[in-house]
Amino acid sequence: MKLSRSRFFAEVVAGCRFAAKALFWILVAFLLVSCSDILPKPAPPPALYRLTAAANFPAAAPAPIQLQIDVPSAEAALDTTRIALSRSATTLDYFADAAWTDRLPLVLQAQLLASFQNAHRLVPLAGAGSAAHGDAVLAIELRHFEAQYGASGPPQWRIELNADLISATDRKVIATRLFTGSAAVPENNMTAIVDGADQAWRGVATQIVDWVADTLTRRPR
Repeated sequence: MKLSRSRFFAEVVAGCRFAAKALFWILVAFLLVSCSDILPKPAPPPALYRLTAAANFPAAAPAPIQLQIDVPSAEAALDTTRIALSRSATTLDYFADAAWTDRLPLVLQAQLLASFQNAHRLVPLAGAGSAAHGDAVLAIELRHFEAQYGASGPPQWRIELNADLISATDRKVIATRLFTGSAAVPENNMTAIVDGADQAWRGVATQIVDWVADTLTRRPR
């Protein structure tokens, strides 16, 4: 059966349109595959690191004193999950592809709480956001918590914080003390660097626990 000329051209045009659409989608698919090789791939998530609590305390009879441990205050550069490093007195940077498991002040609060629990000398309570009410409040200002690099070689950790022990009844400062800690890192890799941070931190946490417990147990009640 012969097709009319108009119908013949209509079918030819329809066939061309179908072929053009098919070619278009083939080209789109080709471009998407090509772009996937050209576009930068998302960076892998950072390796997460944690600090630990001080644990080596002598046996002692617990005192019925409740201590509220507030979240330490810190400048924005330290109030982060990123692990800080410094190459001079006026600069601060961060290690790539590495982070704390939480914002550093929250990590320190949690490990201070665990350190007091390990010492069994007082009754520690997490403050600042909880319904905790104790006999005294431990308020900490974090000033330094970074790995410091010198001219060459691995870094050395520097920790510095100021602690205020405050009466929960009248909000008067009972005692104030500046705590510092340091640790040399033997190798310039993240495992050794974080181990150095943990060593320096546990030393500071031990000092804080002993100072707070001695101050509060000797204080007239």
